[in-house]
Amino acid sequence: MKPVCLVMGAGAGIGGTVGKHFAANGYHAVLCRRSDAQGLKRLVADIEADGGTANGYLLNAIEDEVIEDRVAAIEADIGPIEVVIYNLGAQIGDRALKDTSYKAFEMGWRLATFGLFRLASAVCPRMEERGHGTLLVTSATAAVRGNGGQHSHAAAMGGRRMLCQTLNAEFGPKGIHVAHILIDGAVDAPDTLGRLLGPERFQQLRDTRGAADGLIQPAHLADTYLHLARQHRSTWTHEIDLRSFSDTPWWNHA
Repeated sequence: MKPVCLVMGAGAGIGGTVGKHFAANGYHAVLCRRSDAQGLKRLVADIEADGGTANGYLLNAIEDEVIEDRVAAIEADIGPIEVVIYNLGAQIGDRALKDTSYKAFEMGWRLATFGLFRLASAVCPRMEERGHGTLLVTSATAAVRGNGGQHSHAAAMGGRRMLCQTLNAEFGPKGIHVAHILIDGAVDAPDTLGRLLGPERFQQLRDTRGAADGLIQPAHLADTYLHLARQHRSTWTHEIDLRSFSDTPWWNHA
């Protein structure tokens, strides 16, 4: 039986690419995303065409019990979850305080922090019983730096980072590897940055900054996720930040 890798937020950028990479390296990929059923089918088909195995499910993480029910179904019908990748974004856009409604602020928290809490509540006790498992959490610069207009995103991602630390404090000694992966830069992802910029501006960015290796490439990022999942526990990484060589690090900004 193949080890199972569950990806929450398996879109066309980081999540889907990481899922494909794990499938190519011996894992059965379980891919969950909120929308785009055809894109999800193509992703599963691509994995199978390359000789891997995968399942895909549409899932809206803010709905009650859907995360918990999906974890239970995977464990019952497919196999024990060895690796979980929580890759749900929580960016609602650049908004002044007066333009950030209670609903919008809460949405960021539900996606970034509460969703991770629910997933951990569902999967970590199962991993604890088995004595091993890995939880890899995609994060963002906002987890460590609160820029103007990012009230919801910074609060939500800061909470995500702290939750990773508390989960590690509880479950690390029990053999469960929790890693907070801070993506400090623009990612070549059509369904996140591409949607934000629009097709024309996104392609221009790819042709200029991307051509000079100034955009984070999901295919290379996936190598890091796989490495983290395979680390020996004597050298576990609990937090890592990644950016292109030409970007200024978050801790070096004015």
